[in-house]
Amino acid sequence: MDTFASTTQPAPPTDPAQAAAAYLAHAVELATQNVRENGGPFGAVVVTADGSVYEGVNRVTANLDPTAHAEVSAIRNACQGQGTFDLSGATLYTSCEPCPMCLASSLWARIDRVYFAAGRDDAADAGFDDAVFYRYFEGGSEDRAIMPVANIDLGADQRVAPFTEWNSTISRIDY
Repeated sequence: MDTFASTTQPAPPTDPAQAAAAYLAHAVELATQNVRENGGPFGAVVVTADGSVYEGVNRVTANLDPTAHAEVSAIRNACQGQGTFDLSGATLYTSCEPCPMCLASSLWARIDRVYFAAGRDDAADAGFDDAVFYRYFEGGSEDRAIMPVANIDLGADQRVAPFTEWNSTISRIDY
């Protein structure tokens, strides 16, 4: 179901508020259909600055990929379809409030705005409780006990070797 530009998406209304509601409703429809196809109950639509529409659905269990969230899939499809990693000017419409990974992916893609239907509490009520992840980033050290992250000093030269190489590479593509 992960495809590039949608062939099923009807033309949106010209009124911006109605268009946003139509794209959001489409994301919810994608999520509902994905459940029927053994996927997770999440769908997303990216509308790029030029008006192109890209879809994504949650395929975490179907693909055995914990990063295959609907938002990430839609972003990947949009980037591939547009031939760029920079989606400035794009809008993400998603059936549920993005988890921290999906929100970070939206930020890395330079998406301008995100609209969602169901909230994190609605997802928790259905058994998708991402609260521990939100607390990991928003809380204190006690909230980070689920997965400690620590810096190990390898020495200055070795630690920054990849960055030194990056900065000396003329053919690099900055992002």
